[in-house]
Amino acid sequence: MSRVAFKIRGMDCAEEVAVLKRELGRLVGGEDRLSFDLLRGKLTVDLSDSDLGEEAVRAAIGRTGMRATPWRDESSAMISTGFWQRRIRAALCLASGLLTVAAFALHGGLHGWLHALTGGEEPGEGFPAVSAVLYAAAIVSGCWFVAPKAVFAARRLRPDMNLLMCVAILGAIGIGEWFEAAAVAFLFALALLLESWSVSRARRAIGALMELSPAKARYICPHDGGIKEIPVEEVPVGASVLVRPGEKIPLDGKVIKGHTSVNQAPITGESIPVAKGPGDEVFAGTLNNQGAIEFESTKPADDTTLARIIHMVEEAQTRRAPSEQWVERFARYYTPLMMLLALSICVVPPLLGGPWNAWFYQALVILVIACPCALVISTPVTIVAGLTSAARAGVLIKGGVYLEAPAALRAVALDKTGTLTHGRPEVQRIVPLTGHTEAELLERAAAVESRSEHPLARAIVSRAQHDGVAYIPAESYQAIQGKGAEAMLEGRVFWLGSHRFAHEMAEEDPKVHQEALAMEDAGHSVVFVGNDDHVCGFISVADAVRPEAAPAVEALKQAGIARTVLLTGDNEGTARAVADAAGVDDCRPELLPEDKLAAVEALGREFGPVAMVGDGVNDAPAMAAASLGIAMGAAGTDAAIECADIALMSDDLNKLAWLVRHSRRTVRVIKQNIAFALGLKLAFIIMALFGAATLWMAIAADMGASLLVIFNGLRLLDGWHATKNAERENPVRSP
Repeated sequence: MSRVAFKIRGMDCAEEVAVLKRELGRLVGGEDRLSFDLLRGKLTVDLSDSDLGEEAVRAAIGRTGMRATPWRDESSAMISTGFWQRRIRAALCLASGLLTVAAFALHGGLHGWLHALTGGEEPGEGFPAVSAVLYAAAIVSGCWFVAPKAVFAARRLRPDMNLLMCVAILGAIGIGEWFEAAAVAFLFALALLLESWSVSRARRAIGALMELSPAKARYICPHDGGIKEIPVEEVPVGASVLVRPGEKIPLDGKVIKGHTSVNQAPITGESIPVAKGPGDEVFAGTLNNQGAIEFESTKPADDTTLARIIHMVEEAQTRRAPSEQWVERFARYYTPLMMLLALSICVVPPLLGGPWNAWFYQALVILVIACPCALVISTPVTIVAGLTSAARAGVLIKGGVYLEAPAALRAVALDKTGTLTHGRPEVQRIVPLTGHTEAELLERAAAVESRSEHPLARAIVSRAQHDGVAYIPAESYQAIQGKGAEAMLEGRVFWLGSHRFAHEMAEEDPKVHQEALAMEDAGHSVVFVGNDDHVCGFISVADAVRPEAAPAVEALKQAGIARTVLLTGDNEGTARAVADAAGVDDCRPELLPEDKLAAVEALGREFGPVAMVGDGVNDAPAMAAASLGIAMGAAGTDAAIECADIALMSDDLNKLAWLVRHSRRTVRVIKQNIAFALGLKLAFIIMALFGAATLWMAIAADMGASLLVIFNGLRLLDGWHATKNAERENPVRSP
């Protein structure tokens, strides 16, 4: 047994993660042997070099007040099994509230509402025993999950929010404030319930991703062509799979038969269905809209694009954002400091002549308002919401640290091929000569090139098919090394090849020569077509610039990016043409991978935080060296995606500026949450020092702060629409 996984009940925020790290880290040989998935409540322990067994780990977890059960499968991990296990926290919280109301109502009915509100301090009858019992039951219900953790914190001399609350509740009971003690217990339980609910909402978002892919696939048997429904895990790579209209695609693959349109929004964020035909790629979890298709599976079920997205989102929870790390460090010192402050308020003023009871009460108020719950939860909820919102928009961010990073970017370096361009050659211009038409020229070129597998040949044939130009494949095809090709077409020899080859085959008009040279200088490959009598014309082929490239670069500048740079291994002419079309500030051609890395480092020194956007293996070193690596996820290589911190799953460059704005909005919400949580606590501490705060006011304010930071953070779940609206209202924004 090397790695053991547990479902941890009661692990809903960073505070519990910190407790488990402290308790288990020393037992298993270091915190680096512990892996936490807060969203799914999962803990993985590496026991490869330890003598501990699974039971010993479970016992250690139990001592913290949390409970560990064996991890079963991903679906069961998203929600607790059984109705009672799912609802016990809510049921106990509800019981605490109802018992508190019942006790207060009984007390008020017997002795008057003022007597009940002041806890029996007003003249009259004594405190009703039945009310005391009901209050005690309310306190037990409210502290059911809190008390074990508080005991653990006290035994380890590591005060936390659970210990703060329990001390405050016991203190209130000690001075006869049963109503306030029960109110504190109920409101704190409610705050924890809301915290648990916010994490559960994020868990359900990940669970929804898991449910996108169907559990079974229609497998086409290779022997007899029969169709069997089998689990997707059993479908081998290279197998043929049938998908009918309205069904979800079960695996990644390439279409081999049929035409349809596919809703790829869950994977790429594209809002419009994409047409698919033979040779096109399809993703697991996407919806087949119209026609039945057969596709060949290209990846096993556990390595599909969807599976990798789920895995990366899960892994992202372990990469803590700078703000999360700051809050965790702050809370580590903040809690004991507040306990010392409460002790000072309890002891110092009475020693100087103040009333013990009054200052002891104010010390309890300090303990309640000092609870770091709102502060601790302010960042994880915001980060999870920001990550989930980005995933919905087709932007996969591998952790909170990378969600905050785009907010600070000052420069963006972009690769050319596959990033600013489509990454495949396409026909750009068709120039017929000597009386021919464009259709005639394209027909002759496609007829000859249909016999070739060269990328330029495929581009010409593809253009002919796209334009509906019919052609008959030429006969007697013969490739001419380094120059072009010849073939027989309608009983006549036609040749096709480079500009140099055209010089050898026929006399060239000076104007045509200059036009062809201009295209070559702009990075186009020029293909001439002719016969034994004359030149029929020429076709320019180039890797087309993405239509969204120029608007995307302009949007980056409007978002406050100081420098955009094109980095490419292509020649200067091609690079300059693409740079001019995209509107980037600078162009650096003919770079090897190590040159791109050096260029990124130089940009970082000159401008500050820099992002590298690319899609190929040669971009991976530069991505790793950049402050932020961004991969074109749909067409990018595995190496580029693995090295990147963020992947654009739909290859939409417009989402670069959206990412910057989304990151800034996330950081802004985090700062709002931290400022509000700390500001409210400071205000109540000042009120307590002047004797103007009460226990129920403090806990109500603390719960209100928790609610506010939770809902403020969850606003980011609608991040795509909110940020697009912000762009329309305020298109130019500095960092």
